[in-house]
Amino acid sequence: MKRILFECADRLSRPQKRLVLLLIDSLLAPIVLLATGLLLPTVPGQHLLLFPAAALWAALIASLLGLPRIKLNAYESLAILKTGACAALLALAVALTAWLGGAPLPLAAIILFGLMLFLASVGARMAMLHLLLWTLQLNQKRYRVLIYGAGNTGSQLAAALSSRGAIRPVAFVDDNAALQGMTVSGLKVHPPREIERIMRERDINRVLLAMPSVSPPKLAQIAQRLQLTGLDVHTVPSFAQLVGAEQLVDNLTPFVCGRFLGRQVEEALPQGAEAYVGRSILVTGAGGSVGSELCRQLLLIRPARIVLFDVSEIALYTIDRELSERAEGTGVEIVAVLGSVMESRLVRMVMAEHRIEVVFHAAAYKHVPLVEANPIAGLANNVLGTRTLADAAHEAGVARFILISTDKAVRPTNIMGASKRLAELVVQDMARRSAGTVFSMVRFGNVLGSSGSVIPLFKEQIARGGPVTLTHEDVTRYFMTISEAARLVLLAGSFAHGGDTAGGDVFVLDMGQPVRIRDLARQMIEAAGYSVRSPGNPAGDIEIVVTGLRPGEKLHEELLIGEGLLTTPHAKILRAREDSLSELEMASALRALRAAVAVGNAEAARQVIHAWVDGYRAPERTAAKG
Repeated sequence: MKRILFECADRLSRPQKRLVLLLIDSLLAPIVLLATGLLLPTVPGQHLLLFPAAALWAALIASLLGLPRIKLNAYESLAILKTGACAALLALAVALTAWLGGAPLPLAAIILFGLMLFLASVGARMAMLHLLLWTLQLNQKRYRVLIYGAGNTGSQLAAALSSRGAIRPVAFVDDNAALQGMTVSGLKVHPPREIERIMRERDINRVLLAMPSVSPPKLAQIAQRLQLTGLDVHTVPSFAQLVGAEQLVDNLTPFVCGRFLGRQVEEALPQGAEAYVGRSILVTGAGGSVGSELCRQLLLIRPARIVLFDVSEIALYTIDRELSERAEGTGVEIVAVLGSVMESRLVRMVMAEHRIEVVFHAAAYKHVPLVEANPIAGLANNVLGTRTLADAAHEAGVARFILISTDKAVRPTNIMGASKRLAELVVQDMARRSAGTVFSMVRFGNVLGSSGSVIPLFKEQIARGGPVTLTHEDVTRYFMTISEAARLVLLAGSFAHGGDTAGGDVFVLDMGQPVRIRDLARQMIEAAGYSVRSPGNPAGDIEIVVTGLRPGEKLHEELLIGEGLLTTPHAKILRAREDSLSELEMASALRALRAAVAVGNAEAARQVIHAWVDGYRAPERTAAKG
């Protein structure tokens, strides 16, 4: 029976369903009129034409008010008001028809007819709606849900779900003690402590969070607490989310760039960039944060070719697709090469095949904790890979080789920083021994928004509702926007001249004043529209938690090894004079490092760092992987 009803309802088109509702309205009028005559003997029974007239009037008035167009599962307060208006107008129309026919109806009969017609019409639609829902249960999995939040949104949600067969609201939960124990939209409101009991007794499938006015951090905390019970948790969006408004947390970086750096950001393409016009340029680590921005800036300069070199397939695919689209119609050739800088044959082949004239070496393992735990991989890639690439550039007669370095290379306290300092020493050594290729390096601090940096980490933590974690109350870092760093790297590379330098130009970018990371965390939380939870503000949205410095992490970074700085044609680019290893010392260091890497001896690799990296201080460690 249920299946037959479902199939009949499912086969009807929308116009056919409207016609059914119109016929029901038309039939109800004479039926209710007959019932009125039976209830009130004073109603004249001799006027038989009054019954078809009532049906016609019902069809006309219902059509004018649009009652057949109202879907059964959308039959709510406004539709009921329309039904009442239809019943009142129909009662007046029937009374007028009876008076014109010489058999006027008593006032009591008109009122009774209107009331009974209203009740019959509403009752018929409610009966059809429940019959429809009953048939839908046959073909739909029915979820039993608990609604968290008994306010306006929750009550509207319960009413909307009640008219649909797939989801059945069972009860409300609300933190507001004033609502607990009350009945809202036919459902009882319970305190949060009863959730597990309701879940067991009422066979709840999921929880719907109907609290769009609650701040996302608090909402996230509630959701995490509920998920611990094993329930599937969904959030009812706010009006801003429904109309497509983006959350503030997705737009934090522009605020951070403009506010917390405390200095003018370099936005213009540097004048010296014409040194790369028409050149064939290789960028290693092209899929990384700095490497990809270097490629974007280079494309604006119009080199002849940009060779994108990266070991990550997805990173290479992403930047290749982006630049290929941007390069259409510019005459710039984009070439993507998948591989590692440690592959000597591949590197030499790329140099020769594409007649490389400039190399920007941005490929490196840079995440301090990962490299600290994997010293062999980090040293092999960052040091030996740099030597392989530099040798190939020298042999191919490349005009310029620019190493992208880091402030962590200055008196390093971790393997990553030490590996980058050794890479700098490799480049300085090559600069002394190369007459044709100008070798240089550019050293700078953190770039905003790069993978693994605090900016994306804080954004993710804020989106989850916190806490935001930092390693020390007083930890500071130098920051620069990725675009600014890329522009200055391009310019610094064009300043390098070799010649009288002791071993390759070491350029240092002016990073401004170091930024206190706790202040950065607070600014990002407040930029997202939230407040910081603290002893002085226990009702705040997001807490800042100090986790302790990680192995090898510095409290404050440095940019210089020596004391002196020389100016350059650009105020934000300085040239440093720093000591380097002799050719014999460099060869000895590389020989020892290759031997350690070949057998995977992490301790021997660390001994190389202790012996040859000035100022290296090893962190306290428990264990490490080779």
